[in-house]
Amino acid sequence: MTDYNTYISRFVEEKEPLIVEMEHYAAEHRVPIMDDTGLYTLIGLLQIQQPKRILEIGSAIGYSAIRLARAFPKAVIYTVERDAERFEKAVEYIERSGLQERISIIHDDALELDETKLPQEPFDTLFIDAAKGQYRKFFDKYSPLVGSSGVIYCDNMFMHGMVLLEDADIPKRNRTMIRNLQQFTSWAMQNDHYETSLVPIGDGILIAVKKY
Repeated sequence: MTDYNTYISRFVEEKEPLIVEMEHYAAEHRVPIMDDTGLYTLIGLLQIQQPKRILEIGSAIGYSAIRLARAFPKAVIYTVERDAERFEKAVEYIERSGLQERISIIHDDALELDETKLPQEPFDTLFIDAAKGQYRKFFDKYSPLVGSSGVIYCDNMFMHGMVLLEDADIPKRNRTMIRNLQQFTSWAMQNDHYETSLVPIGDGILIAVKKY
């Protein structure tokens, strides 16, 4: 099978050492981060949108927040992470990147976060990349913070192909998560308040443009 990530890498700038270090850390410690195909697709879509205010649910170690801040030097990013170890690592990486003035990271459970901790101005972009079985709850809680014509992106919609499997073929520990993700996908695709697409790139990205 063709390695598209390797092919794409021929045409993009060499990654800075900090980004390479973060990728190695993520691989070693089994921290999920966006693959290059999904990330380059997201950046390409955002280049059309040119957001100034981005809200990310699921910081992990700060990888995507740093990549987006590098790609959009006029944007400010608010990102939420509940895991203490990952939060501390994200803080370290964000400080080392020198982007702490534009990336604000909040240590909290996104489903319990008091939204008044966030700016009251509407966000241009909401990026959801946290617990896959909770996507509907994240969407319901944070979509009101997105302004008219704003865009919501959800990553890992295919969950490495598990959404295509019969229920009996999915590991028991993942079945509820996959059912929730499938139900969320169906609901989002039929939501009249959004123009929604499911893009088969990376691990699947759902794109919902707010109509009003």
